[in-house]
Amino acid sequence: MSRNVSAELKAAIYAPETNEEFVVLLTLNHADLSSAIRVNSSGAELISRSNTFLAFPFSITLPDDVDGQPPRAKLTIDNIDRIIVQTIRTISSAPSVLVEIVRKAAPDTVEASFPDFKLTGASYNQNTVEGDLTVEEFMGEPYPARVFSPADFPALF
Repeated sequence: MSRNVSAELKAAIYAPETNEEFVVLLTLNHADLSSAIRVNSSGAELISRSNTFLAFPFSITLPDDVDGQPPRAKLTIDNIDRIIVQTIRTISSAPSVLVEIVRKAAPDTVEASFPDFKLTGASYNQNTVEGDLTVEEFMGEPYPARVFSPADFPALF
């Protein structure tokens, strides 16, 4: 899958050396939450598109682009603040997670975006909160959704 990226990103990626720093932004959202939880990987608070992303240590395995398979990612968040565990305990279903990659020099320009993830299989201990980032599987859905039978469509028979 091709992505449109900025010329600055291409230059940083193709350069033998670069001072460019890439930052991963996570936005966790759920109907049960009063406001979204926004964190970033840079080690310092970051403002992107008028939203404040708190510095929060985490690691993420980004999804791969494999034809015929839904993207999957793995998220591990350091359990340094009670907000993440309290959120997981109180919500009624899997929260949605938006993963974005920006350059620290231009945090308002999203270079790559991975929307529509759900944090599933979340588990936590005293050190980390872990879970899988998955998207809804559409490949297994029946098509067409209905069967043309005499009971459902009597005028056809």
